[in-house]
Amino acid sequence: MSTSATTSAPLIEKHTIGYVPPEDRHGKVRDLFTLWFGGNIAPLPIVTGALGVQLFHLNLLWGIVAILVGHLVGGVLMALHSAQGPQMGIPQMIQSRAQFGSLGALLVVLIAGVMYIGFFASNIVLAGKSLHGVVDSVPVPVGIVIGALGSGIIGIIGYRFIHVLNRIGTWVLGIGIVVGFGYIFTHVQTDDFLTRGGFNLSGWLATVSLAALWQIAFAPYVSDYSRYLPADVKVSSTFWTTYLGSALGSSLAFIFGAVAVLATPVGMDTMDAVKLATGSIGPLMLVLFLLSVISHNALNLYGAVLSLITLVQTFAYRWIPTAKSRAVISIIVLLACCFAAVGASKDFIGHFVDMVLVLLVVLVPWTAINLIDFYAIHKGQYDIQSIFQVDGGIYGRYNPQALLAYAIGIAVQIPFMNTPLYVGPVSAHINGADLSWLVGLLVTSPLYFWLANRDSAYRRRMMGGKLVGSL
Repeated sequence: MSTSATTSAPLIEKHTIGYVPPEDRHGKVRDLFTLWFGGNIAPLPIVTGALGVQLFHLNLLWGIVAILVGHLVGGVLMALHSAQGPQMGIPQMIQSRAQFGSLGALLVVLIAGVMYIGFFASNIVLAGKSLHGVVDSVPVPVGIVIGALGSGIIGIIGYRFIHVLNRIGTWVLGIGIVVGFGYIFTHVQTDDFLTRGGFNLSGWLATVSLAALWQIAFAPYVSDYSRYLPADVKVSSTFWTTYLGSALGSSLAFIFGAVAVLATPVGMDTMDAVKLATGSIGPLMLVLFLLSVISHNALNLYGAVLSLITLVQTFAYRWIPTAKSRAVISIIVLLACCFAAVGASKDFIGHFVDMVLVLLVVLVPWTAINLIDFYAIHKGQYDIQSIFQVDGGIYGRYNPQALLAYAIGIAVQIPFMNTPLYVGPVSAHINGADLSWLVGLLVTSPLYFWLANRDSAYRRRMMGGKLVGSL
């Protein structure tokens, strides 16, 4: 990669779902740390982290242990997906065609797209409420539109701008949350800060699951941000910078939510508790979190748009999407989400979070299949040209082995589920702890490996894989 290639890279990202050629690989490994660290210090993970002590009644010590275990375990899966980016040079959802086939991958792409839209809509509501909390004269609906426009501009400009903002955000938010911790610990307003709650196995497992699922939710789009790295970047370098950034940033935000709730009277809304617990620096903390929501939410818009482009391009295979196409679709998604968020019920965020929990049940087996296929079967060697062919090339339209393992991976999770739609008998027996994700991973991974190695087309696909990166 030449210096001129780096300096002449356009501000507005020109690539959409296509292969990123070597001359356009202008990314830097260290940017993955700042992207996932800064992006995870935001209101939504803070609210989620507080559930360990609010909903599951853990004390501070056991809440922190559960949060750390969940993020450290889930972060491994998330970072393994990130490490695929430099090797493939294409978005994660497009790459799924190599496992499921050109048409078989559509279900997973659709689910991922809906999840991104759900996160985007939820976050613009949070942005609207945060802005209203900082400036009373700004109504929540106006705040929603402002938050959406901010995220939209960042998402349309794309990759480089997202990284620039997160490099800045890592320092600002990192210092801010450390100062916030210091203020809370020196101004605790409750007598039971360390003694409220206790240990219960079901609550501990539930908190671990929440943290792990938070990391797994990034899996469908994490490699979208590592695909601009040079192809010779070591897998270990991509893995560790992503893993440390995401696990550390998420853990700090989750723990901050738990600490703020325990330092204030029982029954307060989490963000109100944050504002009260941080006292005189509370308004500043809310401003920082508001900016974080707007910046990080651009990733959700970006992922949603790439998923929609992938869906359309599957059928309109002659269409070559451009930066203009990505901008137009971004505006359409933004307007639709604003309309839904402004006109929605007060429990809008709750409904979307519930929906995301349901969608994660069907994304977990995809994670297992994708990782096993990449690391254990194909060992990173794929025919990029086949991935973009309408008939799937050497990968075909459907891969029966992957689809069978995927269906079984969903089915085995049902008894262990705890979602708004259904609570499985095992989950009910252990007081609501959701272990479906763990069961799904443990069953799907060896099952797919066994099925794939029995596939009569396995050797043919492996031979085709030698064409990796050739277009």
